[in-house]
Amino acid sequence: MKRLLPTPLASAILFVTWLLLSQHVGVATLAMATVVAVAVPLLTFPLRPLPARVRRPRAAVELLMTVAVDTVVSNLQVARSVWQFRAIPRSAFVRIPLDLNDANGLAVLAMITTIVPGTVWCELAVDRRTMLLHVFDVDDEAAFIVRYKSRYERRLLEVFE
Repeated sequence: MKRLLPTPLASAILFVTWLLLSQHVGVATLAMATVVAVAVPLLTFPLRPLPARVRRPRAAVELLMTVAVDTVVSNLQVARSVWQFRAIPRSAFVRIPLDLNDANGLAVLAMITTIVPGTVWCELAVDRRTMLLHVFDVDDEAAFIVRYKSRYERRLLEVFE
């Protein structure tokens, strides 16, 4: 059964989504929903990362709260900077050394970087030891690196490693 449906929940969601999108329940619709629910997980299974193991759920909740607060604060800071036009933002490319090795942790770090306005993930070194970020407005690169690592990477290390 696991060979035919490697992710049963994803298959069920795809099946129901197909039926909802088609807005019709007939033999052909049910057959196509079944084909999609079986084929898509089978075709995309090799693309999935290793299963994530959350070691400290409390750290994950703390990280979620930190990201939520940082997103709101950063939105306000970027909006103020854009609308005031008083000073040109000091944007820079910042290289951040990484201690995080877990593929799932790095994926979460990339998502966090994308969610928080003012930062864009640009590159991950081949050896996964350094990442390059573009920061919209940064005064002190060294202080930014320390803050970034302590707020996000340290907690991700607690969660995944």
